[in-house]
Amino acid sequence: MHRQVPRVAPRIEVGEFEVLDRVDNPAETVDLVRIKRPLHNAIKRTLDILLASAILAVIAPVLVLIALLVWREDGAPIIYFHRRIGKNGKAFNCLKFRTMVHDSEAILQRALALDLDLRREWEQNFKLENDPRILGSIGLLLRRSSLDELPQLFNVLRGDMSLVGPRPIIDDELPKYGRFKNHYLSVKPGITGPWQVGGRSDTTYEERVRLDAWYAANAATSTDMSILFRTITAFVTGQLGGGR
Repeated sequence: MHRQVPRVAPRIEVGEFEVLDRVDNPAETVDLVRIKRPLHNAIKRTLDILLASAILAVIAPVLVLIALLVWREDGAPIIYFHRRIGKNGKAFNCLKFRTMVHDSEAILQRALALDLDLRREWEQNFKLENDPRILGSIGLLLRRSSLDELPQLFNVLRGDMSLVGPRPIIDDELPKYGRFKNHYLSVKPGITGPWQVGGRSDTTYEERVRLDAWYAANAATSTDMSILFRTITAFVTGQLGGGR
């Protein structure tokens, strides 16, 4: 017997995506997004492996160049391993080119202690517009262009992430998802997703949560391909900002 799909009402617009505002029974919505989609999941995993492998083969010289630039600027390590929360709450090391100076955590804490506005910005968004930890011009370039996230293609091959999905979050961010927490946990996080092409830095954190919930409830191969195409277009036109 099929479960009755819960009524969703009302709806709001965020960027170009229509996303959930509330549902009559959030618990039923969690059940809805956990419905197994074996065909979609198999196609998604196959595309992830094929596309990630192809992209890595093409951009290998770019990866080497970026690694050399980071090493020349501030030595090792070149790759930054950051704990993130994935599907079903499983933690994994999210890979990025290092764009922050050594002792970045100590620098952040000192900056937050001295600047109340900076602390409020961090507590609200878990990112800073003018981050004091950035590794010079190369770090700024990598973050603004999102090139620092290219190593996450290896996360995709490992199965920790997908090419398309919600951005991977840290433990402290999960409570911000509230009743939509299980929407996030029901799918693999992605390198790109509706937030990146639907407003990114211009959206609030609450809107980002709703975009992630929208994706979890509406995941489909056609949606993934649309987001991938729009991501490429935004990157080529310089409209894809850095996301953390």
